[in-house]
Amino acid sequence: MGLTGQRIRIEFRDFDLFFGGPHCPFDYVKVYDGPDNESAVIGTYCGQQRNLVLYSSESSLLVTFVTIPRTANTQNRGFKGIFEFSESFVKLDFIVKNDGEHIRGSECDQKILSKKESSGTVYSPNWPFPYIPKIVCRYFVYGMQDSQHLERVRLVFGLLDISKGNPKEGIDCPDGYLKIYLKGQETTDSYDKFDHEMCGEKKQPFVVVSDGPRLVMVFSSGELQGRGFKANYTFETEYRIPGTAAPDGTCNFTYRSGSRKKGEFNSPRYPSNYPSETNCTYLFVPTPNEQVTVVFDHFRVRADSANSTNGSYGVSICQEDWLEMYNTYKDGTEKLVGRYCGMTAPGPIESNRGASGVKIILHSDQEGVFSGFKAHYTFESVKSIFGDCGSNVSSAESGVISSPNFPQNYDGPVRGLASKTCNWYIIVRQKHKILLNFDFFAVEGEPTARGCPAAVVRLWHTIEGPPLELCGEKPLTEKWQYLSEGNSMRISFISADKSVGAQGFRAIWTEVSEGPDCEQFTCVKSNFCISKKLMCNRMENCGADDQSDEMNCIVEVPVDPFKLLGVALCVGGVLALGLCVWCHRKHQRRRRQLARLRRNTIGSSRRQLSTGSSNRRQHVCDELGERFASVDSV
Repeated sequence: MGLTGQRIRIEFRDFDLFFGGPHCPFDYVKVYDGPDNESAVIGTYCGQQRNLVLYSSESSLLVTFVTIPRTANTQNRGFKGIFEFSESFVKLDFIVKNDGEHIRGSECDQKILSKKESSGTVYSPNWPFPYIPKIVCRYFVYGMQDSQHLERVRLVFGLLDISKGNPKEGIDCPDGYLKIYLKGQETTDSYDKFDHEMCGEKKQPFVVVSDGPRLVMVFSSGELQGRGFKANYTFETEYRIPGTAAPDGTCNFTYRSGSRKKGEFNSPRYPSNYPSETNCTYLFVPTPNEQVTVVFDHFRVRADSANSTNGSYGVSICQEDWLEMYNTYKDGTEKLVGRYCGMTAPGPIESNRGASGVKIILHSDQEGVFSGFKAHYTFESVKSIFGDCGSNVSSAESGVISSPNFPQNYDGPVRGLASKTCNWYIIVRQKHKILLNFDFFAVEGEPTARGCPAAVVRLWHTIEGPPLELCGEKPLTEKWQYLSEGNSMRISFISADKSVGAQGFRAIWTEVSEGPDCEQFTCVKSNFCISKKLMCNRMENCGADDQSDEMNCIVEVPVDPFKLLGVALCVGGVLALGLCVWCHRKHQRRRRQLARLRRNTIGSSRRQLSTGSSNRRQHVCDELGERFASVDSV
């Protein structure tokens, strides 16, 4: 036991005890950090030990040696050591004032454990006075790491003054140094694999961030003195999200077009589970002449109450954990695109023309968590308000909207682009509404299983609410019919760069009105009032289950002029052929009559007849008979 203010150092010069296992169950030396065996244990040692040096925390130390009875002589030598009482050993008060914990048995090693996003300050020994020469102190800084927590360590050095000594070739810090290990290397053979080595004088603040939950520092004072160092540490939640993080360490990330045109982002710790009680914000900011497209590659967010046949989609269904997407505008307003949960992946989203960007929010509550999501973004030149293939309709009473190439398969964007978009804007007269009826629908995706990650149809038919999101295939027995709340409707079709194509969709829209007063045509089942002009136009303008506007119609068979001309030619040919046969037969009868006259008359009469025949005008049948005389030879 030493004097007050002194510490004790023990060095075992030789140590060879019987080794019965790592827990030393037989022969061992046990060292207590205090005056008796009620004090904290520094360690229990057996077998062979080399370079075993131990320090007390205060002025007393207890060493006990225990062996078990045995009949045979042992071949182990035992141990031999030296001890020293001194006031020159490092004072441990610099550890206590920064919420550190002295590692018993060491001269000045310490560990700092997170108390969940806690912070503090670390110092070199004897701070703010010059440090003691020829000492080595290790700092083990540990953030939280479990199924719900993952932290990293941020160090902000305000001052560093470590003697550099005389310069030597190939050695940056020949005397004192501070080595930093960002991955928290703890084994002795890894100490030469440091990430930073610092010495000299640095007055400007600089920041170091760990690569994971652990960070280790090794301070060696060397032979020359200096003031040492002072650094503020902060345990930050490690999100493992690419992007520009918020300076305050919160889960807020920004993606600007000026920094990078395309990239990826994900939920915290993906593909591991995201933490509970978390709110993360992702903000995408294009330039004024650009739009941003976001496409989801993986999506799984907890949704206990999701039981909808349309998938885990919407504010009323996604109550536990959810992801929301917004279009943001320069005046600070935001318009919700949708809320998603479960395995219903959001469809591709392209920021609206005139929007300042897109914002995505991930929320988790206190309960269980899932793997989250992974997505990619692309900044591209701004498109027309109609996108690549849409239109504006404002002066018609009905029409048809279909996907590109319908009824053939639609295709994705051209190579190098992130999406292909079609926007249709329909506006009808005041006090009227728009009835939209999909008579065919086959778009990639499955709302109840994987959502609409490759292609999606969004329908804005309400005045204030978010759009309806559609994909998959419409069964022939189901009706997909939607009525607008006002006199306008927007339909948007987006296919992403990973789209493989499908047959697409066809929808009939109709201007309708509701109420008892109808001066046009009243649909029998739906009771909609539509224009009389839409009756018998071969489109079901009354709705999916109402064909009353197509009943009692006179079917007019269209006349093909080419077929009519063919029929006329055939009839003309038959009449001409009949005329020729009639004339030929008449000519034959005439010839038989002349032959009989020749046989019954005398020669003079024959000459008179011959003379009369030569002077008589030729009959039209005789002329035709001569032209078709070849018939006789048939």
